[in-house]
Amino acid sequence: MEELYLYEVKVPKDRIPVLIGKEGSIKKKLQDESGSIIDIDEDGIVTIKGDDAIQLYTSYQIVRAIARGFNPEIAFNLFKQDYVLEIISLRDVVGQNQKQLERVRSRLIGAKGKSRRVLEELTQCYICVYGKTVSVIGDSEDIVYAHQAISMLVGGAMHRTVYKYLEKAMKERHIQSM
Repeated sequence: MEELYLYEVKVPKDRIPVLIGKEGSIKKKLQDESGSIIDIDEDGIVTIKGDDAIQLYTSYQIVRAIARGFNPEIAFNLFKQDYVLEIISLRDVVGQNQKQLERVRSRLIGAKGKSRRVLEELTQCYICVYGKTVSVIGDSEDIVYAHQAISMLVGGAMHRTVYKYLEKAMKERHIQSM
């Protein structure tokens, strides 16, 4: 008999319809691609069960990504080899100060989403600022640079400085991988 593994994760109520998808399409796709069973209760507790520990963990990470604001199609990138999800708590940096949290969120998103878009282009990662967190999906090596750039912006570095750092770092990474 196969051993059954299980994860539980709390998903915000406003993200449950996104996780389920139109006529259950997202939930079904996730179950089909991972071989897991997903149950969602009325309180937003999502239970993910399966017998393949690696696929189950990937499903868990996809549910967490959707819960943190990612579009499901972006979250499904976590099925790719070497792709990971990193969630950075802004509360750890700014504490309980709501004005400070909004300022940091604004720096990360930028005017009309420009800052987030540039970070995504330079790092080849997907970035989502949702609630009190910043989440990143990407290749495990690229995420290191995205995390550093986010830390720099949260710490008050000028956007131009962060972009120059990323351009140089990603150029060196590309040269090393040749």
